[in-house]
Amino acid sequence: MLPTFSSKAFLAPMAGVSDPALRLQCKKMGAGLVVTEFTNIHSIIAKEKQLKEHMKTIQEFIEFSDQERPLSIQLFGSDLFALEKAAKIVEPYFDIIDYNMGCPAPHITQQMAGGALLQQTNLTEQIFETLVNAVKKPVTLKIRSGVTDASRFLFRDIAEIAEDQGIQMITFHPRTVNQGYSGNADWKLIKELKEISGIPIVGNGDITTPEDAKKMIDETNCDYVMIGRGAMGNPFLFEQINDYLKTNSYQEYSFKDRLDSFFDYLHLTSKYKIKFANLKGQAMRFTKGMKGGSKVRAKITFTTNIEELEKIMKNAYLTS
Repeated sequence: MLPTFSSKAFLAPMAGVSDPALRLQCKKMGAGLVVTEFTNIHSIIAKEKQLKEHMKTIQEFIEFSDQERPLSIQLFGSDLFALEKAAKIVEPYFDIIDYNMGCPAPHITQQMAGGALLQQTNLTEQIFETLVNAVKKPVTLKIRSGVTDASRFLFRDIAEIAEDQGIQMITFHPRTVNQGYSGNADWKLIKELKEISGIPIVGNGDITTPEDAKKMIDETNCDYVMIGRGAMGNPFLFEQINDYLKTNSYQEYSFKDRLDSFFDYLHLTSKYKIKFANLKGQAMRFTKGMKGGSKVRAKITFTTNIEELEKIMKNAYLTS
């Protein structure tokens, strides 16, 4: 059984972005579900072995807090033996096991993982069967529509196999693997999937405003929406979407508010081992669209530690 979600707006898993501090911040702002950065099944097995020797758990490798719950972990990799083993390792710690069949990055698709699997119906069936049988927690799926424009309807077969094998929810990003993040997400395909599917569908792609979220739900009838790039540096979006869906209005936030929320984020990061390069990336995203933002980002590039980064962001705050 899927857990109960507090809202219809979910935070997407994003490598280097959806770290435990940002996830917690988005959760506090009203995200109904947050998902870890996608994790390689072979890394989970290797890490668990090392950690066990030091009497530590996988939580040292995949950091999270209980305040994020319900919490989903996203896995990738297609070796069935490793998949079963990795799923069993992470199951006690997470509420949902999500499987990635949507990542378009070449270094992932070349390993027969992510979006490349959309073309492999037999292997996909075995993957779903393996996962669902390995764990008692609900298993969900993230997919794209297809690999190339000519194969953009592959999602139909994959969704049918997923439902048959006991997958409990599908997040659908209606772009092809070859499209990457360019062009537009074809929301009509979400509507089609919702019509043929008997399980909850999460629409994903091109949601940057509360109006976009409502439009997607109205046009496609999807059960939930997942926000990726739109939430980068803007955790307020979840609260705004929730308010807009309920009352047709929402609070606007200024850049000062956004910079304030960056300091909240930075405060949360002190509990976790997040790479400084990732913190810099987050700082860049929180200054996007701000007056004088490009100058601030140029300065951020040259920072080498948190103190320097804080100083630049404080100056930006005082001048915004």
